Amino acid sequence: MRIWVASVLLLDIGIRASDLEAHYSNMGVLPLHVLHANAWNQYFFSFHALSGLWQFELVLFIIAGAAAICLLLGYHTRWATFVSWILLLSVQNRNPLITQSGDSLLRMLLFWGMFLPWHRHYSVDARRSLTSETTPHYLSMATGAYLLQVAWVYVFTALLKSGPDWTTDGTALYYALSLDQILMPGGRILYRFPELMKFLTHATYFMELWLPFVLLIPWRTTWFRMLFIGTIVGLHIGISLSLFVGLFYLISISAVIGLLPTPVMDTVDRYLRAGYKRLHKRWARAGKGMRSPLEIDVQLKWNSPRWAESFPLRYLREGVVLVALILALWWNLSTLGKPYFQIPAQIQWAALVPRLDQNWSMFAPNVFKDDGWYVLEGFTNNQRKVDLNQQGKEPDTVKPASVMSLFKNDRWRKYSENYLFVPNEYMRPYYCFYLIRRWNQTHPKPEQINELNVIYMKEFTLPDYKTAPIKREVLCNCKP
Repeated sequence: MRIWVASVLLLDIGIRASDLEAHYSNMGVLPLHVLHANAWNQYFFSFHALSGLWQFELVLFIIAGAAAICLLLGYHTRWATFVSWILLLSVQNRNPLITQSGDSLLRMLLFWGMFLPWHRHYSVDARRSLTSETTPHYLSMATGAYLLQVAWVYVFTALLKSGPDWTTDGTALYYALSLDQILMPGGRILYRFPELMKFLTHATYFMELWLPFVLLIPWRTTWFRMLFIGTIVGLHIGISLSLFVGLFYLISISAVIGLLPTPVMDTVDRYLRAGYKRLHKRWARAGKGMRSPLEIDVQLKWNSPRWAESFPLRYLREGVVLVALILALWWNLSTLGKPYFQIPAQIQWAALVPRLDQNWSMFAPNVFKDDGWYVLEGFTNNQRKVDLNQQGKEPDTVKPASVMSLFKNDRWRKYSENYLFVPNEYMRPYYCFYLIRRWNQTHPKPEQINELNVIYMKEFTLPDYKTAPIKREVLCNCKP
């Protein structure tokens, strides 16, 4: 699980770093003064908000990447987990306009990981440990919190899906696959079968609501856990083939890897040992008997930190995890909208500072019916019209063959989604001016833009494969 989480974290850092200036600097779409004036929570903190220079952001990204590599290798694992967690919170708080549900799950996995013994296997820390091999069983408040976290992601997702699309009509998947902004090739195939989509909608809803409870069954745990893992992995692979969800499916798969039962991991371990021995022999022959620099002891050893051996500190740690677990569960209950579940305002800071806040309202309570695509209509100095979304072609109202391909990555897709909402009108001019500046930097003066319209071609989805007439909405007009 540690290796999976660290690998996904490295992917996340790499994707974010490709938009370092656009998403995290004052030259991008959310300058610091706009962030603090419109999208900042008083209980959040962010090292990335200390400066608006992309060079400063680059240093923080390098540190985050180094910490993630240490986590991957299991080198000073607890410190690597802490640094990865604190910098993930920092970068998420810097630009909340591009965050999605997978980000919440990733930060919670790192949070609980700080208290889990995920340094004891397949790690540099295990190699450095001189203690004897111990039982693979481990029980703590953190293991319970991790198991409950995985379970309630799906339970609360289902509870929040209270609309008729999910509970009665069974049309949720139909409307989801009607969203061209997130439609993948697998979804195009599935979209042709309305009865199958209806069945899968109901099956997904009931699976999310009831399947997690098998994790609480205290007997035949190997069988029930493999049932849960296999179903969840299959669900997220199916989602990734049908809908453009960024890293969400990889984060969700990495979350359940830690639930693999001992007999399964023993089998995996035997294959890993056999493969490692073959690799080591080949390396030894190539190096004429020299010691392989890749040689790593994969004995299942417990590397107990000294601070955990102290009786008072160990129980203090368990108490901290228990409080965090209660706050996280309470926050999830408050998302259901019931007055008696709401967290009092005076203690919300305790959940917001470490970002224990969570909301699993994915396609809830109903799926969006609004769909469409952007036309970035620019006017050049030589009196031409160009569409920045179509490499400078003449703007038109024809839907692109693949609306999803207009987005560089899922971060930009999420940004474009938030761009539509009326409460986020403050963000629109900054995106507009950012686009003008980037275009003008790479084009000669006659081809430079002196005015830009950000236009949304709105297409409302109706039942039975029908759509309302397309509406042209100018969301922003700006002139440099």
